[in-house]
Amino acid sequence: QDVQKESEPHVYLSKEEVKEKIQSYNSSVTDKLKMTLNANGIYTGFIKVQMELCRPITVQSSQNQGRCAHSNNETAFYLPDGCVNTLHISSTNTVREVIEALLKKFFVADNPAKFALYKRCHKEDQVYTCKLSDREHPLYLRLVAGPRSEMLSFVLREHETGEVMWEAFTIPELQNFLRILDKEENEQLQILKKRYAAYRDKLEEALSGVWKPG
Repeated sequence: QDVQKESEPHVYLSKEEVKEKIQSYNSSVTDKLKMTLNANGIYTGFIKVQMELCRPITVQSSQNQGRCAHSNNETAFYLPDGCVNTLHISSTNTVREVIEALLKKFFVADNPAKFALYKRCHKEDQVYTCKLSDREHPLYLRLVAGPRSEMLSFVLREHETGEVMWEAFTIPELQNFLRILDKEENEQLQILKKRYAAYRDKLEEALSGVWKPG
C-alpha cells in the first residue's frame, strides 16, 4: 500500500561529491545503465519510469493498440498496466521535461499538464510515494538513491481527480472518455444483472422447496 510522503529537501553536492557518487553508482550497476560525468559538471544516465495510468491516453490513430475509441485522426486507449520505459536524460532535465519526453516516446497527444511524476521507495516494510515538483531533477534523485529500484523508482500517473485540469482536454478527448466510460458502465451493469438473476433463481428454488405442500 502506498503511503504519501512529503518531499525531501534538496541537498546540493560539490563537483567532487558528484564524481565520487557516480563512481560508487557505476560500481553497483547490474544492468549496464551507467552514468557519465562530463567535463562541464553535467552528468547523464538512465531512469526507468513505470506507467500507472487509469484514464485513456490520446495518440494518433496510426498507433492502434489496446482497447480504444476513435475520434477523427486520434485514438484514445488504455496503456497496459506495468509498462516500464527507460529514458536517457541529463542532470539538468527537470520532472516536466521527463514527462514530456515520455509522452513523446509513446506518441501521446495529451497535454503534459495532465500528468505527474512520483518517486516510490520502500522503508520499514512500507511503500512510500511522493509527488515530485516540476522543477526537481530525476537523475539527481537516482544518483543519490543508487541504482536499486527498491530504494527508488519513478512512476507516471495522472493528477488526482481533484487536481485534474479538465480545461486542458480537447472536446474529442472528453467525448472519447465518455464513450469508454459508458461502455465500461454497461459491461459492469450486465455483470451485476447476471449475478443477481442467479441469486434470485437460487432463492426462488429454496423457497419453493420450503413451501412445497406436504
